[in-house]
Amino acid sequence: MPRRTALAASALILAGALALASCSGGGASPSPSTNGDPDPDATLTVGLVLEPTNLDIRHTSGAALEQILIDNVYEGLVTRTQENEIVESLASAYTVSDDGLTYTFTLNDGITFHDGTPLTAADVVTSLQQVKDDPEIVGNAEFAGVASIAASDESTVVITLSEPNQNFLFTLTGPAGLVFKTGDTTDMQTAANGTGPFTLSAWNRGDSIELTRNDSYWGEKAGVAEVVLQYIPDFTAGVNAALDGSLDVLTAVQPDLAPQLDGVDGFTLTEGQTTDKGTLAFNNQRAPLDDPRVREALRLAVDHEALAEAQGAAETLYGPIPPLDPGYEDLSDVVSYDPDRARELLEEAGVEDLSLTLTVPSFYGATVPQVLVSAYDEIGVNLEVDSVEFAAWLQDVYTNKDYDLSFVLHVEPRDFGNFADPDYYFGYDNPEVQDLYAQALASTDEEESDALLAEAARIVSEDSAADWLYLGSTITAVGAGVSGFPVDSLNSRVDLAGVTVAAD
Repeated sequence: MPRRTALAASALILAGALALASCSGGGASPSPSTNGDPDPDATLTVGLVLEPTNLDIRHTSGAALEQILIDNVYEGLVTRTQENEIVESLASAYTVSDDGLTYTFTLNDGITFHDGTPLTAADVVTSLQQVKDDPEIVGNAEFAGVASIAASDESTVVITLSEPNQNFLFTLTGPAGLVFKTGDTTDMQTAANGTGPFTLSAWNRGDSIELTRNDSYWGEKAGVAEVVLQYIPDFTAGVNAALDGSLDVLTAVQPDLAPQLDGVDGFTLTEGQTTDKGTLAFNNQRAPLDDPRVREALRLAVDHEALAEAQGAAETLYGPIPPLDPGYEDLSDVVSYDPDRARELLEEAGVEDLSLTLTVPSFYGATVPQVLVSAYDEIGVNLEVDSVEFAAWLQDVYTNKDYDLSFVLHVEPRDFGNFADPDYYFGYDNPEVQDLYAQALASTDEEESDALLAEAARIVSEDSAADWLYLGSTITAVGAGVSGFPVDSLNSRVDLAGVTVAAD
């Protein structure tokens, strides 16, 4: 799918929540239940906000689908933990050749699809080949460097790249790497036939999606018999549903509402890491924002620590790579809160009586715009706020690049490549950054790749290509008796197989 679709889905997640919870393995978990032994026949009810428009994860991007389907219903050769570490899934093991070109995967034994059909290496080859060949399938662009996909025997799949790509394994942990039954006639818009620990048993549009434990699962069986993913119309309604006993878990609890649930009726709050970058985009191609002194002045005008505190469930982030991603470095030394220096830089740039417009999707609320209006006023910059529907933001900002400043929460992991793409809506064009990013992808040494990414990210921050106002966290309310509900990376997926509910 086009990148536009992916970003649209990601930003809508923010409108509706960072719904659900995270991915498989690793990371912190809520305290174990003290209310008795797990009940294998239990139903777990999870409150979410953003309901998918359809269930076809092959042709529809976005966290609303990834969160509920990846690892729960569909699986790939590999998956990732809450810390974004890559681990085996359908593959029992894999190797990468020294030149970084050949990936060899050995499949686990006894894997079947939900309809009872055994999974074969041929299914894997067909699924991945379709991604490579069909531009309408999610992940097609990431498979551009795949030279061949083949089964060397009934349990071995070999993928050969035309050039090394440090991100390729990570790509396989997402929708592009999922494995489907060859020739399946399932209507993927409304149903599913995967290999995961849950089957998709019902979709009650506008209300809920139901998952049922797959008792024929090839791996460890899920800890509950059923999961009801209950869609909530708004954040306040979610809190009310939790308090009236309708929910076992509520995801995406808003910071201002969190006290209503903290320790109430047995609920415990957890705060998890994400890759959600609250990004203030500068139009690098539009004067006077094409002057790095002006961009730096706008960054110096913002008290990032105070903004993160005002936002709630957030911490400072001074560069384009968050801690969960390769290449992260603390870049707080690059910029500080210094309105006096900001005014000096504007004067050096010959900018007077500057007026700018901040275009922001209407679902983000007033906190960030209010902080920016006040901060810029202090350095003599007038900021007008244009709150628009998301469709208008997509058309005007993302597609047409017709904007001065824009705020959006970029939730995608490993998306630093946006700053190495001069055609992206940031309009940032730095050949040195582009070269470093290309070297990082092509390196077969993980440490070297991380170092190259860190070097490129520092340049991007020093250039003030954008401002990273905060790194978002996600708050989840976990009810009494629920154990093992994931904490981190809640914008990516939620591995529900390890969750248990204690018997009454």
